Amino acid sequence: MSETAKWYVIHTYSGYENKVAKSIETVVENQNLQELIEEIRVPTEKVVEVKDNKKREVERKIFPGYVIVKMILTDDSWYVIRNIRGVTGFVGPGSKPVPLTEKEVQALGVETVHVEVNYAAGDTVKVVSGPLEGFVGVVESVETEKNLVAVTVSMFGRDTLVELELNQVVISA
Repeated sequence: MSETAKWYVIHTYSGYENKVAKSIETVVENQNLQELIEEIRVPTEKVVEVKDNKKREVERKIFPGYVIVKMILTDDSWYVIRNIRGVTGFVGPGSKPVPLTEKEVQALGVETVHVEVNYAAGDTVKVVSGPLEGFVGVVESVETEKNLVAVTVSMFGRDTLVELELNQVVISA
């Protein structure tokens, strides 16, 4: 298939997100639609709730009422998802689903992008974007899975440790 899968947002009844995701997975499995519907996500985040003076970590939905699906849009895939119990429709004008842009996908953190870096702890790097653009510093640590690099830069005569995104620094010549 020449078409590539894109991310779409499905609107569901509130509280039905996980049921809808499970139902889509089941239908994909039963009807052999793996090549059309690749991935189903209900974005969540871990937050600490304080209740009755007790702290506990809970998983909360980032977008209640929405499920994100990576799929190739065809009449079949559209029909399958549209007819899942709890789905009210796709997000988009009228009845036409609109895929998320690359920028939206990255902003939502739906897809993890693995960045290859050519620097490591101890290397001198230059900041190429953001508020510290132009500063030069020394890499303290690199966390590729979190897309972060810790760099010590000299500001106002003091060494300051800053966390930047991996693509904000390049190896200094």
